[in-house]
Amino acid sequence: MNSGFTKEKVERLADLLMIGLTEDETQMVFDEFEIIDANINKINEIEGISEVEPMTHALDDFEFELRDDIVEESISIEELLQNSDDTDDREVSVPKVVG
Repeated sequence: MNSGFTKEKVERLADLLMIGLTEDETQMVFDEFEIIDANINKINEIEGISEVEPMTHALDDFEFELRDDIVEESISIEELLQNSDDTDDREVSVPKVVG
């Protein structure tokens, strides 16, 4: 089974994520995807694997314990904004970090 991953797809994903990859890094990511793909293929070769129920936790009797949402008093926005150097009304100005 072939995943269809190519170096071009790795480069396209890197562009979408706005991360610059060198040719060596692109090759490294591609090689890692091939290893992951090979391991997935090994798992899929296990007899009866398609009949195994998906699990959310390794323990059979595990149950999520959720707490009730309790509204508590919190710090006012005005008090929080005092920690910022550059504000505009109730907004905090931050430097541009992407693009």
